[in-house]
Amino acid sequence: MKKANKKSERQRQTRDERTSLYKDWRVILMAFLIIFSVASIYILPPNFSSGPEGNLQLGLDLEGGSWIQLEFQSEIVGFETQKPLDTFMEDLSGEMDADIILINEDPAIAEIRKPYTRDELEQVFSSLGATITSYNKGVSPVTADDIKRILEDKVNRLGTKDAKINLLTPAGSEFPQYVRIELAGVDMDDAYDIVGKQGKFEIRIQMAGNETEHVLFGDAIKTVGMPAQNPPGSDIWGVGFTLDEQGGNSFRDAAISSGAVYSPSAHNIMMLLDDSIIYNAPLSPNLADELKSAPVRDLFASTGSGEEGQEKARNLEVHLRAGALPVEVKIAGSGSVPAELGEHFKTMSILAGLFALFTVGIVVYYRYREPNIVLPMIAVNISEIIILLGIARYIQQLDLTAIAGLIAVLGTGIDQLVVITDEVLHEGRVPSPNLYLKRLKRALSIIMVAATTMIIAMLPLALMDLSSLKGFAIITILGVLIGVLITRPAYGRIIMSILSK
Repeated sequence: MKKANKKSERQRQTRDERTSLYKDWRVILMAFLIIFSVASIYILPPNFSSGPEGNLQLGLDLEGGSWIQLEFQSEIVGFETQKPLDTFMEDLSGEMDADIILINEDPAIAEIRKPYTRDELEQVFSSLGATITSYNKGVSPVTADDIKRILEDKVNRLGTKDAKINLLTPAGSEFPQYVRIELAGVDMDDAYDIVGKQGKFEIRIQMAGNETEHVLFGDAIKTVGMPAQNPPGSDIWGVGFTLDEQGGNSFRDAAISSGAVYSPSAHNIMMLLDDSIIYNAPLSPNLADELKSAPVRDLFASTGSGEEGQEKARNLEVHLRAGALPVEVKIAGSGSVPAELGEHFKTMSILAGLFALFTVGIVVYYRYREPNIVLPMIAVNISEIIILLGIARYIQQLDLTAIAGLIAVLGTGIDQLVVITDEVLHEGRVPSPNLYLKRLKRALSIIMVAATTMIIAMLPLALMDLSSLKGFAIITILGVLIGVLITRPAYGRIIMSILSK
């Protein structure tokens, strides 16, 4: 009878402990984040992929694609002059065929948006009564941010996913000189058309003979239409656009001064993209008559026929909408990862993760020889990876370095769970509740110190655009934070429930 009562009492205590475990806020929080992460990967919008990877952003290494590194054709020049800065900058702009921006007054620093050697610039500055004090290739931080924003806009408007755009600053310089763009799932030709050019759009008009005169640049365009056939149903593709008021007036003035409105067939209108002609045709008689009386702001740039014309229209639309880069760029390097190689890397990454998890499970089982301890450890470790992937889906691509970060998180995570388990076990026996809580608190404090050290060590890599290990650092930091804030406290509560049995 006593045995039956004791058994009944143990069963009641087990049920109470289990109910208490399920109601614990730490366990509930971990379970909620697991459900949220799975939903983020496979259900919640925006949905990038319907494959087994779900919405995870796969980088160039795993998806295949192309990368391009562009060099800015610009210099940052420090100088001294006895002239007023406004006067000197006006004289310098008149002397040089380039856009020149004064980015600092004391000391005087200018951004020259055209490639010049120091010797060439010294001759010009000397002739104007100035002395060059510093010379760096690259652009100012403000211009670099504009370039990055425009490139991101171009990539986003094209619908290209998983793009990484990083500004690169050479050692010893404070001015970005390069930008590297990685486009997953995009071949090299498309990558060059999207981001490998400045994207400068210009309209010129034919004057007497074969001479042409500048009319306006792309910054005079107010709205841009979608690629379309003109006339509708034909095989001729192009992009319609609307000029702003000043652009419309400039176009009308150029058409009148050149005589195009009176003799349309003798004065072609040329549209150029990065100095390459994409449209060259005379004014239509109807358009010429309209321009005699009022500005015309709605124009159409034809790009050709067939699939090639359609593709050119698509790229032209991207450049017109996003605008031209403020400086010319030159390709300093490029490369690609074939889709087949990306699939191979993806498969090997999955196998590496499974092998790491399997190996960790064997080592932990060899240490404890108790499935009731080992299985919760592995389950919490897997939960941590799921939560990490669900959060990383919104902020970080998964490339090979990020996969390395995942495996590192898996290893450090199981190590910290071992610390908790060893600390709370008192000489291999279940401690009293008070002693358990004291030991758990001490284990978590040890883990917190180790986590803080890890975050501090990874932070420089996470903040440096130049580092190819940025993804590794970000994933590692996220994994450490998820561990110390969510999964370690939950595991402490779970292992307490298990040991109390």
